Amino acid sequence: MKFGIGQAITRREDDRLLTGHGRFVDDLGEPGDLHAVFVRSPYAHARVDAIDSAEARAQPGVVAVLTGADLHADGVGSFPPNPVLKNALGKPMSTPPYFPLATDTVRFVGQTVAAVIAESREAAERAAALLNVEYDALDPVASLPAALADGAPQLWPDAPGNVAAVSHFGDPAACDAAFAGAHHVTKLALLNQRLAPVTLEPRGGRAVFDAASGRLTYQASSQNPSGMHQSLAKLLGLPAAQVRVTVGDVGGGFGMKTQLHAEDVVCAHAARKLGRPVRWCASRNEEFQAASHGRDQFSESELAFDADGRILGLRVRITGNIGAYGHGPAAIINTMVGPRVITGVYHVPALHLTSRAVITHTNLVGAYRGAGRPEAIFVIERLMDRAAAEMGIDPAELRRRNLIPPTAMPYRTPMHETFDSGDFPHMLERVLAAADWAGYEARRREAATRGRLRGRALSTFLEWTGVVHEETVRLQVEADGRVLAFTAMQAMGQGIETSYLQILAETLQIDAERIEIVQGDSDVATGIGSMGSRSLYIGGSAMLTASNQAIDEGRKLAGEALEAPPADITYSAGRFTVAGTDLGIDLAALAARQPERRIAVSTLQKVGGPSWPNGCHVCELEIDPETGATEIVRYTTVDDVGRVINPLIVAGQVHGGVAQAVGQALMEQVVYDDDGQLLTGSFMDYALPRADDLPQIDTHTDESSPCRINPLGAKGVGELGTVGATPTVVNAVIDALRPLGVTDIAMPATPERVWRAIRDAGRGAG
Repeated sequence: MKFGIGQAITRREDDRLLTGHGRFVDDLGEPGDLHAVFVRSPYAHARVDAIDSAEARAQPGVVAVLTGADLHADGVGSFPPNPVLKNALGKPMSTPPYFPLATDTVRFVGQTVAAVIAESREAAERAAALLNVEYDALDPVASLPAALADGAPQLWPDAPGNVAAVSHFGDPAACDAAFAGAHHVTKLALLNQRLAPVTLEPRGGRAVFDAASGRLTYQASSQNPSGMHQSLAKLLGLPAAQVRVTVGDVGGGFGMKTQLHAEDVVCAHAARKLGRPVRWCASRNEEFQAASHGRDQFSESELAFDADGRILGLRVRITGNIGAYGHGPAAIINTMVGPRVITGVYHVPALHLTSRAVITHTNLVGAYRGAGRPEAIFVIERLMDRAAAEMGIDPAELRRRNLIPPTAMPYRTPMHETFDSGDFPHMLERVLAAADWAGYEARRREAATRGRLRGRALSTFLEWTGVVHEETVRLQVEADGRVLAFTAMQAMGQGIETSYLQILAETLQIDAERIEIVQGDSDVATGIGSMGSRSLYIGGSAMLTASNQAIDEGRKLAGEALEAPPADITYSAGRFTVAGTDLGIDLAALAARQPERRIAVSTLQKVGGPSWPNGCHVCELEIDPETGATEIVRYTTVDDVGRVINPLIVAGQVHGGVAQAVGQALMEQVVYDDDGQLLTGSFMDYALPRADDLPQIDTHTDESSPCRINPLGAKGVGELGTVGATPTVVNAVIDALRPLGVTDIAMPATPERVWRAIRDAGRGAG
């Protein structure tokens, strides 16, 4: 089978990982390493009055105890808030300063207060238990309602009403006029509950300081080594050239590992201060407490229709809980990112959207697979299903009437985003056929004979990919025949290494075994890293451009070597030949003739903006009315991810995304009590989907509308399943319960919640 674009090839990296030859952060330790263990706040809100570390320092094996005061004295800075956001007064967004170790105040349970550095993890843990921190407990504000209530405590002076940032989009007057003339208006209040990004590999790092060169190397589990390198240097007050970040294998990221965390900074600073390697690895309990959470958005929305069921206008008010501090992507997710896709794949003539980011005494909220797009699509798709039921229109037909036609491309949305391509009606018809939409009633009747409530739902949706729309790739053809591709993109389980090999092997027409992808080192590549499904959309395009550029450069060099005009040089299967002759030279030999014994090219790939992967999903499920247990029995997807490089990897990404969406829809939720104590701090309290919670997912791709603004034609896929599946599953639950009088249910739709909805509906009917 040809190894190239479009082939369903198993991932080359899997053999190494599955046979135990991976190199994760916790595999990197060496004898003599010091271990860091963190002391964390048991309070959601408290002043730190004093820290007595004498007993801890005196324990065997303890080398140092670091506090916030120590780091401040050494010049370690705080995490900056996002500079582009504004608060309600038009001033720059401001939240409490977030230091790697708390200084005067702690603002969430699990916040790092001190670090014990010892010869072993066990010694550090024993000493950490003896550290005496005196807290003066303060009243916590641990939820959106509490933060926004009349008379709520002011958590930060420059965040009036506890609102750190706001955004406004659309035309309020046009929207008001649309609603004034509406035949029907559907309203919904929805909560996208807080989630924990549970990666297979917890966060961790190892820092090594070279006193001779003054250089610090941080070995991390990160999706973005180049970005981490820049952030770490700034917080430590070091020139960027004195810091290097390397990444080996990464056991999942899901967005949470895009950013620098407090523990990373402390570990790196400790290594520099003590002159010895320092490592840390989070426990699972620490991950639930302090690894950034996802989602936590409340929305109030209204959708106006004319008498024919066509959309006239959309109003949305979003309130996001960003946790105690506003650094990194926290506030931008609900105020800027999610709103980009709020109108979905529908023609919405008028829009008015407002969003605000609210601070509370809870853990930080950051990027989590989809980062704003799942929340926004959940709003519009829940509205569409509710409207279809209220107006008595088939949910597929209501969507069909409102889809943007392909003739409208490029299409400008009310959010001033431009869709370059997409045939949404075609995608709808494909999924209806693949899911046997017309045959559903027979399946519903059969389920009823077994005492089961069967429901179905359809979602038509899109997301945007890209984040930053440029990336650099350096390609080197070596004299020994190897081809090295240097990239700041980062593998984290998504199969990107194999996809890059397929692009390069096909374009260069050489054996993939000759190609090596070099990643995970801020010294060898700069860029933004892997996030927002940009690895293939931009990184893959850069690989394609770099390989073509290498051929063009080789043609010039071959012309010199073969004494022929470059226009007469042809290229095939790794060899340059003078047209019409047998005279030629292969890549390796040509590289060997160069002064540095290599052919090297570097390309800065720029694309014309974000891409817009889109899809249609259909879910059918059955509910046991006696227990409320839900079983997904059929799930069908048709996804437009542009040009498909590897169908097997695409299917795997869709499967994984659907699984995470099912987790949110049916079982996952981070819960704090009124005192800000985390009630879901372990796997005993936080449920995750397993393989037996999912059916065999029937996946299909559609390549009829490739991306028009990058050379590869790919659109990205990593987050698409998560974006579309959550409303599909929840709407299917509601569809199953609707005959009983249930019109809404909160996520997660656990068996208890479903059972209570059935019971309460029965009482109402009685």
